[in-house]
Amino acid sequence: MSIRLRLTLWYSVILAVTLIAFGVAIYFFVNYNTYKEMKAKIEQQVNAINITSTLDMFGNYQTPNFVIGDDEMFIQVDNYKNGVVKTTSNLRRIDQLLPKPDVKEINDSYEGFEHVKAGPYPFLVYRHILKQNNEIFGLLQVAAYSGREDKFLTELRTTLISSLIIVVLIAFTIGLFLARQALRPIENVIRSSDQIQNGSDLSMRIPREGPNDELGRLVDTLNGMLGRIETTYNGLNEAYKAQRRFVSDASHELRTPLTTIRGNIELLERMWLPTLTQGADDPDGEGLPQLSEQERSRMMLTRESMLDIAGEAKRMSSLVNDLLSLARADAGYQMEKSVQPLLPLVEDVARKAQLLPRKAEWKIGNLDAIANVEVYAHADFLRQLFFIFVENAFKYTPSGHVELRAIVSGDQAGIVIKDTGIGMDHDQVPFIFERFYRADESRGETSGTGLGLSIAKWIIDEHGGSVEVSTREGAGTTFIVWLPIAFHEKSNEV
Repeated sequence: MSIRLRLTLWYSVILAVTLIAFGVAIYFFVNYNTYKEMKAKIEQQVNAINITSTLDMFGNYQTPNFVIGDDEMFIQVDNYKNGVVKTTSNLRRIDQLLPKPDVKEINDSYEGFEHVKAGPYPFLVYRHILKQNNEIFGLLQVAAYSGREDKFLTELRTTLISSLIIVVLIAFTIGLFLARQALRPIENVIRSSDQIQNGSDLSMRIPREGPNDELGRLVDTLNGMLGRIETTYNGLNEAYKAQRRFVSDASHELRTPLTTIRGNIELLERMWLPTLTQGADDPDGEGLPQLSEQERSRMMLTRESMLDIAGEAKRMSSLVNDLLSLARADAGYQMEKSVQPLLPLVEDVARKAQLLPRKAEWKIGNLDAIANVEVYAHADFLRQLFFIFVENAFKYTPSGHVELRAIVSGDQAGIVIKDTGIGMDHDQVPFIFERFYRADESRGETSGTGLGLSIAKWIIDEHGGSVEVSTREGAGTTFIVWLPIAFHEKSNEV
């Protein structure tokens, strides 16, 4: 429910309650004053009548001729002992009797004024209980015709109710219009904010309309806030662009010296190959008798240093390549994709994965499910994606096995990489695709930078796929990479 409607409803409800209270007060005031004089005359007549237990004096009571609408009294006395009912002539002329209660229903609270009807005629009647020795023997009723007064009060009640409904409806309509006019600046704020949000244009400002009231000051405050946000955003955006340029440029610049270092190391390895090979077969240097002890130690140290340099250069090259991939992702790099058969690509990954350094057994499971499956993909990036998961599985599986297999479900092809390694806690799963996040960092069991899965997630997103993770600490991890199928001649549902 909108604020405009809520304000209008609250205003209408308050107005209705106020009018109802005012109308009820007016009605009871008019009702009291309308019957006040009539009640006074009836009480005066009651006090003037003297009735004995034999009802003798009532027979001598005379009333003027009856005319409907005249202020004359209608009197009726009921004798409960002998059942005799005596009335004034005006009651006999209209051939009506005032209603009388059963003697068993009469008590002290029964005496007083009451509105009754005798046939079609309304009366205001005063009932007086007749007693002798605390025993009820009769009932005196003195009434006055109240048709005009009842009609007047009925019309007044109808007028008040009708006026209440009409006034509330008019107030609701006008209030809704006024609320809409008063809250129009807020609608402008919402509309402008939506345009800023959907268009991502922080240079837009909310138009300033109307007087310098609360809404006007709100618009000024929001425009000032948008100005500060725009300045901050532009500064952060420039800093982010500079950071991306730095990562990209630094990665490109680092590739050249790293390539040079690795080339020189390979050259030194070829130059020193005979000696290094002999030293490798003889870690204690026993196979180098022609060298002095000092030369032998220096030779061994040289070999270890070259191996360290080669390993660090390789690791740095891998890190630089990862940073380049992430720089491409941040820069909005668009992959050139085409329809690719999935099975040859996965088989190529499975064949090359056997050459990766590992301690676990490498198993190639059933790949028949993707025999005729084609996907819309970039082949090189898709290979990189699968290699990331396979290398990750080898890294975290010190013993046991790593298995690669394929499944198909609906219009999705799934590549399953399952290991029996150390696994991880379920609470860590939402964070494993974040950059530099290491699930086993506190344990220090493996080395790495924590960028591989981030790159994998980017490649999956670029291909419109998804990844499913199932893991348990100490029981291994299963990754299922789902890719949308571009063409499938025959599918094996799972």
